[in-house]
Amino acid sequence: MEKALVLFAHGARAATWAAPFQRLRDLTAAQRPDCAVSLAFLELMTPSLPDEVGAQVALGARDITIVPVFLGQGGHLLRDLPLLLEQLRATHPQVTFRTVPAVGEDPGVLAAMAAYCAGADAA
Repeated sequence: MEKALVLFAHGARAATWAAPFQRLRDLTAAQRPDCAVSLAFLELMTPSLPDEVGAQVALGARDITIVPVFLGQGGHLLRDLPLLLEQLRATHPQVTFRTVPAVGEDPGVLAAMAAYCAGADAA
Protein backbone atom coordinates (compact mmCIF):
# COMPACT_ATOMS: atom_id res chain seq x y z
CA MET A 1 0.00 0.00 0.00
CA GLU A 2 1.17 3.49 -0.74
CA LYS A 3 -0.09 4.96 2.56
CA ALA A 4 0.96 3.80 6.01
CA LEU A 5 0.24 4.73 9.61
CA VAL A 6 2.93 3.73 12.09
CA LEU A 7 1.78 3.85 15.70
CA PHE A 8 4.85 4.79 17.73
CA ALA A 9 5.03 3.73 21.39
CA HIS A 10 7.75 3.86 24.03
CA GLY A 11 8.41 0.17 24.70
CA ALA A 12 9.08 -1.70 27.94
CA ARG A 13 10.89 -4.77 29.24
CA ALA A 14 7.69 -6.70 29.99
CA ALA A 15 6.32 -8.31 26.83
CA THR A 16 2.74 -7.96 28.10
CA TRP A 17 3.11 -4.16 28.06
CA ALA A 18 2.73 -4.22 24.25
CA ALA A 19 -0.70 -5.93 24.27
CA PRO A 20 -2.88 -2.78 24.49
CA PHE A 21 -0.81 -1.17 21.73
CA GLN A 22 -1.23 -4.24 19.54
CA ARG A 23 -5.00 -4.08 20.12
CA LEU A 24 -4.92 -0.38 19.24
CA ARG A 25 -3.04 -1.22 16.03
CA ASP A 26 -5.63 -3.85 15.12
CA LEU A 27 -8.59 -1.56 15.90
CA THR A 28 -6.99 1.23 13.86
CA ALA A 29 -6.32 -1.10 10.94
CA ALA A 30 -9.98 -2.16 10.94
CA GLN A 31 -10.97 1.49 10.56
CA ARG A 32 -8.35 2.26 7.89
CA PRO A 33 -8.43 -0.44 5.21
CA ASP A 34 -7.00 2.14 2.79
CA CYS A 35 -3.54 2.02 4.38
CA ALA A 36 -1.10 -0.24 6.17
CA VAL A 37 -1.23 0.17 9.94
CA SER A 38 1.69 -1.02 12.02
CA LEU A 39 3.36 -0.54 15.39
CA ALA A 40 6.92 0.47 16.28
CA PHE A 41 8.75 1.20 19.51
CA LEU A 42 11.29 3.76 20.66
CA GLU A 43 13.24 1.35 22.85
CA LEU A 44 13.28 -2.01 24.63
CA MET A 45 10.92 -3.66 22.10
CA THR A 46 10.91 -4.41 18.41
CA PRO A 47 10.44 -3.35 15.76
CA SER A 48 12.16 0.00 16.09
CA LEU A 49 10.76 2.94 14.16
CA PRO A 50 13.53 2.83 11.52
CA ASP A 51 13.05 -0.94 11.06
CA GLU A 52 9.26 -0.66 10.75
CA VAL A 53 9.46 2.27 8.35
CA GLY A 54 11.98 0.30 6.28
CA ALA A 55 9.57 -2.63 6.15
CA GLN A 56 6.68 -0.38 5.09
CA VAL A 57 8.80 1.27 2.39
CA ALA A 58 9.81 -2.18 1.11
CA LEU A 59 6.09 -2.98 0.82
CA GLY A 60 5.52 0.15 -1.27
CA ALA A 61 4.65 2.86 1.27
CA ARG A 62 5.43 6.36 0.00
CA ASP A 63 3.29 8.39 2.40
CA ILE A 64 3.87 7.56 6.08
CA THR A 65 2.24 9.19 9.09
CA ILE A 66 3.78 8.49 12.47
CA VAL A 67 1.28 8.56 15.34
CA PRO A 68 2.94 8.95 18.76
CA VAL A 69 0.98 6.82 21.21
CA PHE A 70 2.25 8.82 24.20
CA LEU A 71 0.20 10.77 26.73
CA GLY A 72 2.16 14.00 26.27
CA GLN A 73 4.83 15.79 24.28
CA GLY A 74 7.73 14.95 26.62
CA GLY A 75 11.42 14.63 25.87
CA HIS A 76 11.07 11.59 23.64
CA LEU A 77 8.72 13.43 21.31
CA LEU A 78 10.46 16.79 21.57
CA ARG A 79 14.01 15.46 21.07
CA ASP A 80 14.13 11.80 20.00
CA LEU A 81 11.34 11.75 17.42
CA PRO A 82 12.61 14.78 15.44
CA LEU A 83 16.06 13.14 15.22
CA LEU A 84 14.51 9.87 14.08
CA LEU A 85 12.44 11.71 11.48
CA GLU A 86 15.54 13.47 10.19
CA GLN A 87 17.28 10.11 9.77
CA LEU A 88 14.23 8.55 8.13
CA ARG A 89 13.94 11.40 5.62
CA ALA A 90 17.63 11.04 4.75
CA THR A 91 17.35 7.26 4.38
CA HIS A 92 14.07 7.35 2.42
CA PRO A 93 14.03 10.60 0.40
CA GLN A 94 11.26 9.26 -1.85
CA VAL A 95 8.85 9.03 1.11
CA THR A 96 6.69 11.79 2.57
CA PHE A 97 6.72 11.66 6.37
CA ARG A 98 4.26 13.33 8.73
CA THR A 99 3.76 13.18 12.45
CA VAL A 100 0.93 14.32 14.67
CA PRO A 101 0.88 15.41 18.33
CA ALA A 102 0.86 12.80 21.09
CA VAL A 103 -2.42 10.89 21.25
CA GLY A 104 -2.90 12.03 24.86
CA GLU A 105 -3.02 15.65 23.74
CA ASP A 106 -6.13 15.12 21.61
CA PRO A 107 -9.30 16.58 23.25
CA GLY A 108 -11.38 13.53 22.32
CA VAL A 109 -8.86 11.14 23.83
CA LEU A 110 -8.65 13.25 26.98
CA ALA A 111 -12.45 13.30 27.25
CA ALA A 112 -12.60 9.50 26.94
CA MET A 113 -9.91 9.14 29.60
CA ALA A 114 -11.68 11.59 31.91
CA ALA A 115 -14.95 9.65 31.51
CA TYR A 116 -13.14 6.44 32.41
CA CYS A 117 -11.50 8.06 35.46
CA ALA A 118 -14.74 9.66 36.60
CA GLY A 119 -16.50 6.31 36.57
CA ALA A 120 -13.68 4.37 38.20
CA ASP A 121 -15.29 4.22 41.64
CA ALA A 122 -18.50 2.77 40.18
CA ALA A 123 -16.77 -0.47 39.23
